[in-house]
Amino acid sequence: MSVKMRANKQSGATIKDVASAAGVSAMTVSRVLNAEPNVRPATRERVQSAIRDLNYRPNLSARNLARANAYFIGLLYDNPSAGYISELLIGALNRCRTSGYHLVLESCDAAGADWSNQIADMLRTSNFDGVIMPPPVCDHADVLAAVDAAGIPYVRIAPDTDLDRAPCILTDDRAAARRMTDYLIELGHTRIGFVLGPQEHGASRERHAGFLEGLSAHGLESEPELIAEGAFTYKSGLEAAEKLLSLADRPTAIFASNDDMAVAVIALAHKHALDVPRDLTVVGFDDTQTATAIWPQLTTVRQPISDMSSAAIELLASHLDGDAGALARREIRSEIVVRDSSAAPTG
Repeated sequence: MSVKMRANKQSGATIKDVASAAGVSAMTVSRVLNAEPNVRPATRERVQSAIRDLNYRPNLSARNLARANAYFIGLLYDNPSAGYISELLIGALNRCRTSGYHLVLESCDAAGADWSNQIADMLRTSNFDGVIMPPPVCDHADVLAAVDAAGIPYVRIAPDTDLDRAPCILTDDRAAARRMTDYLIELGHTRIGFVLGPQEHGASRERHAGFLEGLSAHGLESEPELIAEGAFTYKSGLEAAEKLLSLADRPTAIFASNDDMAVAVIALAHKHALDVPRDLTVVGFDDTQTATAIWPQLTTVRQPISDMSSAAIELLASHLDGDAGALARREIRSEIVVRDSSAAPTG
């Protein structure tokens, strides 16, 4: 008996068991498993809790009864930005729906105890046809080793290292950050604060590098007091903004390396009675939905996140279909979107 068959029998839980434990219908459990958007957050959490408690794993082997190429694709993620994950899901879900594939989400919590073994166990019992991995999971050595050991094809989204390891979708984080820095300097800003993302995240390092390149190209130096630590979360953005806005000689512009932190900077600027953009220009990166849900609307780098996840699904499917001519990598360019949060410095 195979490992996969033993694992399924040992678990014993069915989708009906999960539905009963969560107090919902089996259809609702199915919607949660397939990451469909029309489920209330509280209901989704109840179902996910029941899945964890029962150690339920969907029996994906029945997929061939429905459709020969109805691939089951796993999305392995560990990213603190809710906006980024939402955009990622939009692209992946839309592409899967139009192609008849099924998407299953799996969280990789690198901070959890024994997480690498849990990921390995999950992959051995998942029956995934393939997986896609956004950052920073796509650069986690333990996750990559586990996927390789399970023999599951995969596509990496915006990897930072070992680009020839597997098919990947790339973006121009460094060049885009350089262009945004150029934009701020061309507006007349020379004292620019920068909010870092987590340093283990390749995109964060690339965006910081692009910022530094932009300063250097215009003969400006990076001042340590103008660099603030962040973690791609709203809370960390508030803490970084407090540091930068409390300086005796505060910056006239702040470039946050993602939108969640940029929105936090704007919120704290309002608390300090600073007008954005008259007193302080604020720009971000990603162009998630939050960028247009605030006032003033955020000038940011539009990273085509949903396009990237959609392209990852398409690239993975091509390899699963045995397309010998499928590309090994594809690059999708970002662009600057100018809105109301940026202007020339006054005074």
